[in-house]
Amino acid sequence: MDLVRTYYYLVKPGIVRGNLLSATAGFLFASRGNIDFGLGFWLLFGTSAIIASACVFNNIFDRNIDAKMKRTRKRALVSGKISTTNARIFGSMLFALGVSSLYFFVGKWTLIVGLIGFLDYVYVYTPLKPRTHHATLLGGISGATPPVAGYVAVTGTLDTTSLVLFLILLFWQMPHFFAIALFREAEYKSARIPIHPLVKGIRATKIQMLLYTAAFFLACISLAAVTNVSKTFLLSMTALSIYWLWHGLRNFELTDVVRWAKGMFGISLLVLLAFSVVLGLDFWLP
Repeated sequence: MDLVRTYYYLVKPGIVRGNLLSATAGFLFASRGNIDFGLGFWLLFGTSAIIASACVFNNIFDRNIDAKMKRTRKRALVSGKISTTNARIFGSMLFALGVSSLYFFVGKWTLIVGLIGFLDYVYVYTPLKPRTHHATLLGGISGATPPVAGYVAVTGTLDTTSLVLFLILLFWQMPHFFAIALFREAEYKSARIPIHPLVKGIRATKIQMLLYTAAFFLACISLAAVTNVSKTFLLSMTALSIYWLWHGLRNFELTDVVRWAKGMFGISLLVLLAFSVVLGLDFWLP
């Protein structure tokens, strides 16, 4: 059982669950009450396998960096509980399982979106992370693909709505991950990772977080310009976005940066959960 648990954590289950939440939201939003449960199952199964595979390969490529950070130095590839060879085999099996599931049971566009997310996370974000602070934005492409994958599984095509969904998640990720960079700045510094606060400074990072939060709000509202959304969606996203911005502005000059960042991080999780739930249930909401 210990070995099973070790492999389970190798796929970063928290990341998989979070991405499946937004993929489900995109799927339900596009379904408009006419839910194909078989399609939904294969979407989530295939998507989770591809995301898990990407996380395994990320662990492989990041193992030297992980060894330098307190938070990650006990990961299986660092401690030697799993060999690099076995991790590659495991990751490849997950990738093959995900690709075949999406290809045969979901559709080509969902597969294409999934592959874009995989390639971006493994071959763009991961190698760039120790080289440039722009890796966070570039890596955001992969994190913004799940709702698009869920949406196109139903519609069978990319359109303006799918683009807006992509932008919403892209803009959400920046204050979320910048917050992590702020309250874990010392760890990244010790590992010599050029995160935004270390390269551009804390104040500039906080300003960027507020700008991206505002962009998230505008993207949510713009969804109403390209498709039908409920008043509940608009009101809830407006209220939460304003609260997110208000918290950031009210405490902007707070000397305890870690406290400020953790507050912004906590609100970002609430916003993502609310966005996914309200978007997924939009058809049934007033």
